[in-house]
Amino acid sequence: MHEEIIISGFGGQGVLFAGQLLAYAGVADGLHVTWIPSYGPEMRGGTAHCQVVISSEEIGSPLTAQPTAVIILNMPSMQKCEPLVKPGGLLLLDSSLVTERTSRQDIHQIALPAKEIAASLGLAQSANVVMVGALAAATGIVRIETLEQVLKKKLGERHAGTLEANKLALRYGVAIVKEPVAI
Repeated sequence: MHEEIIISGFGGQGVLFAGQLLAYAGVADGLHVTWIPSYGPEMRGGTAHCQVVISSEEIGSPLTAQPTAVIILNMPSMQKCEPLVKPGGLLLLDSSLVTERTSRQDIHQIALPAKEIAASLGLAQSANVVMVGALAAATGIVRIETLEQVLKKKLGERHAGTLEANKLALRYGVAIVKEPVAI
């Protein structure tokens, strides 16, 4: 197994946090992992993205030009990242914020209203966690149980009050994607 993922959106949407969740879960599941964050000088409100590579074998390069999966959290990211998805790959969109859909016939597309789901749970900033749950369910890249354990560690004592809402957000993302897609 070798998956290359890009997560992209605005700063403040938890793009880097989502990448860290995947990376730490991959390590906890005994896989090889790289995580590279990138954000504009404005940070909150500017562009942010990260690249995560998770593999059962050693990773030759942490950079990806043709990701097997992309999580898109805003319109500028859709325009920038959608063409990069490897044929046969997966495009995950937050349909609450991304109004376009891909016209590509050579990739799988899953659009889910992550921001709306997160808001309904009382934790609007957990849309990123909804999307990570959807990615994990669609690809089987990491175990859901591992993601829940990583959430607890990453949130720590400071954000312990949001743990249950974040776990619920993760589970909603998993529940929406019932059937894995081959990427």
